Amino acid sequence: MSLAFPSAVIENLQPLIDGGRYPVKRVVGEDLTVEADIFKDGHDVVAAVLKWRTLGESIWHETVMTHVDNDRWRGVCSLYENTTYEYTVEAWTDTFSGWQHEFAAKFKAGIGNLTSEKLEGAALLEAAARRARNSPDLDRLLEISELIRNSEHAQVNDIAHSAELEVLMATYPDRSAATQYAPPPRVIVDRIEARTAAWYEFFPRSAEGRADKGSTFRDCLARLDDAKAMGFNVIYFPPIHPIGFANRKGRNNSVTSEPDEPGVPYAIGNRHIGAPNGGGHKDVEPALGTLEDFDWLQQEIRARRLELALDFAINCSPDHPYVAEHPEWFYKRPDGTIKYAENPPKKYEDIYPLNFRCENWQELWDEMTSIILFWAERGVRIFRVDNPHTKPVPFWEYLTAKVRERYPDTIFLSEAFTKPKMMQALAKAGFSQSYTYFTWRNTKQEFIDYFTELTQTEMRDYFRGNLWPNTPDILPVHLQEGGRPEFMIRAVLAATLSSVYGIYSGFELCENAAVPGREEYLDSEKYQWKARDWDRPGNIKQWITRLNRIRRENRALQRYDNLRFYSADNDAILFYGKLTPARDDIVLIVVNLDSSRRQNSYIQVPLAESGISDSEPYQMHDLLTDARYTWHGSRNYVELDPQTQPAHIFRLRRQVAGDKFA
Repeated sequence: MSLAFPSAVIENLQPLIDGGRYPVKRVVGEDLTVEADIFKDGHDVVAAVLKWRTLGESIWHETVMTHVDNDRWRGVCSLYENTTYEYTVEAWTDTFSGWQHEFAAKFKAGIGNLTSEKLEGAALLEAAARRARNSPDLDRLLEISELIRNSEHAQVNDIAHSAELEVLMATYPDRSAATQYAPPPRVIVDRIEARTAAWYEFFPRSAEGRADKGSTFRDCLARLDDAKAMGFNVIYFPPIHPIGFANRKGRNNSVTSEPDEPGVPYAIGNRHIGAPNGGGHKDVEPALGTLEDFDWLQQEIRARRLELALDFAINCSPDHPYVAEHPEWFYKRPDGTIKYAENPPKKYEDIYPLNFRCENWQELWDEMTSIILFWAERGVRIFRVDNPHTKPVPFWEYLTAKVRERYPDTIFLSEAFTKPKMMQALAKAGFSQSYTYFTWRNTKQEFIDYFTELTQTEMRDYFRGNLWPNTPDILPVHLQEGGRPEFMIRAVLAATLSSVYGIYSGFELCENAAVPGREEYLDSEKYQWKARDWDRPGNIKQWITRLNRIRRENRALQRYDNLRFYSADNDAILFYGKLTPARDDIVLIVVNLDSSRRQNSYIQVPLAESGISDSEPYQMHDLLTDARYTWHGSRNYVELDPQTQPAHIFRLRRQVAGDKFA
């Protein structure tokens, strides 16, 4: 009969997000390290295991947990499937270890009569033999049990501590009164691209860089090849759906447009065009081509070993078929008309937002989910979601779960530049990656504080920051004013502070013409076709190519939560690094945050963390320039000129023989 109450206390389990309400996140091949406080009344010895299984399976896998300190226990498992797991901790009284300790203590104390203790030990082995059932270990356990009954105390003490017996008793423990942590928390295991990727965003309608006409899907190959040559592996398109005509915006967000202006891709839907799927979110803008053209482009993207990410923008133009078919899905004014979107002082007369708390919300939620499934069925597995913070968090939990049931390899990026707690809630609810405040972090201390929070607190278990130095909506002041050096600096920071980052096209050309007094692009291609010389003088394409190559060739930069900051004397110099658990790949980055002048500093190289003694020479191999420096000791001097080289990316190499380093 099982106990009616727990036999052990299991508490303070980590990782645990909001008491287990939300899953933690890992990627395929990553370890899950679980810790818990485990103890019980009295002086009994406790044993514990970490258990895990794919959600829905009946059989648990398990591994032994080890005691850390002060009743803290730790277990580690590796997760190799792109799926959802659940995990838990089970603990029980280790009666054999308790008997083993008691017998040894009494024997060493010289207690003469230990007959009862021998019988207790023999009985424990006989019980283990019964649990061994038909295993060959059954006979061996009974044989050792008989030896314990009939041997002298000293021999019994030796037998009790033999490696063979310890292994046998650990194999067949008495777990009939075990306590298990419940309910078991979950962990979503994404594919590796959820943690490690380089994104390149471009508008397919501006692929050729012409101001007089738009490009089509079949005109995008040169852009794909250029992005691949720079080392990007995810191609991200803003919305590609039909654009409405009602209230269509013109150049620079003009409230009126000329007949030949293309409109804003975020004003989705035109039911008048006779599109095969009604002219909404399951169709493509006719100026770009057809669904067949889209499928052709998808094949070309995959042939280049790239992957496509699509924008999921839940906006409807007044021409969207939903407006006529489901007017109850929209917000209404007192006069009965549909309310367009506003974000004062901005007004979006060409967009109607959907009401996710309308009376018919379930049908609306299912229809939105079906949009993602439609494109997933056409091979798209990455979605950047526009403004998710303006929709209920439970909706995203619902949608992402439904999609992952059919396509567990789907990745969702949250574009939520909003309050921190909302950004965190969206990440917990199902988003694989999240935009961050990186764009507005400028000082050394701001970077240290913010990225320590992202990568070294509980946030690392559910929030993966995807860093973007610019977007079609955001041209930050430092890029407007800092020129080419600032673009180089921001590229290094984005590419190395996180394992996943992206740029919006034009960044590599150092485009920085802004609407006066605003963090917005002048002549933004949200409103028009964009003229560009993709190889214009002053571009930083080779710099970005080098950065992406360094990321590919160094495993330390492909991890997310291994970021550490180190000491630099100058507040304009940021010094940080990443290393693999085995310390066989150690990358240290030094960045001049001042785009206007040369800066120098003494930095403190983390030799102890790198496994190098103070007296040992080591090589700092600058992967950006291929220069190599032999250094001694932890304190060393650096100097960086933003006009020529605003950063070092050092691969630390140990001395292996003579003057050779590896």
